[in-house]
Amino acid sequence: MPAIGSNRQLIIYHIKPILQGKYQIDFVLNNSINPRTMTKFLKKDQITSSWYEIDATNAVVGRLATIVSKIIRGKNKTTYTPHMDHGDFVVVKNIEHAKFTGKKFHDKKYFRHTGYPGGIKETTPEKLQKKKPGETLKLAVKRMLPGGVLGRKQLTKLKVYSGSEHPHASQNPKIINLDKLNTKNTIRN
Repeated sequence: MPAIGSNRQLIIYHIKPILQGKYQIDFVLNNSINPRTMTKFLKKDQITSSWYEIDATNAVVGRLATIVSKIIRGKNKTTYTPHMDHGDFVVVKNIEHAKFTGKKFHDKKYFRHTGYPGGIKETTPEKLQKKKPGETLKLAVKRMLPGGVLGRKQLTKLKVYSGSEHPHASQNPKIINLDKLNTKNTIRN
């Protein structure tokens, strides 16, 4: 029996004995599509994206990354569809003031490979923060997104800036306060 709402048709075989050793087979198609139980998917022209702004001052990088990845994927919307990109844009400012908990800022290691034999390279968030301030957040968010074309497209909706100024003020982004979501999202000094 096909699943509820699937596009498969249920074929029912009616076997009728006619004479000795001969059978007549009748096919009856039963359409099992029920429009009331089918999942509603958005079309491309129905997708609208909004903008959000997050201040990363004293924010924990991992907790910030989970909030950002949910918004970028569109999981905060009721129309979430895993195979479509209908997430929102996120602008993160003051990324140089984001914090790691514990000793992770000095001890955590990021690995990458150059592609040559013996070409594994490692770095810490401390070194990475000096070279590229927003790269630690981008790496954390990238690993929370699906791999492949869809994940790469969704990652372009993340805009990370050091300092409080950014060029997306004309988009009128909605401000998200991390403290109001959960008090563990920021580190108190």
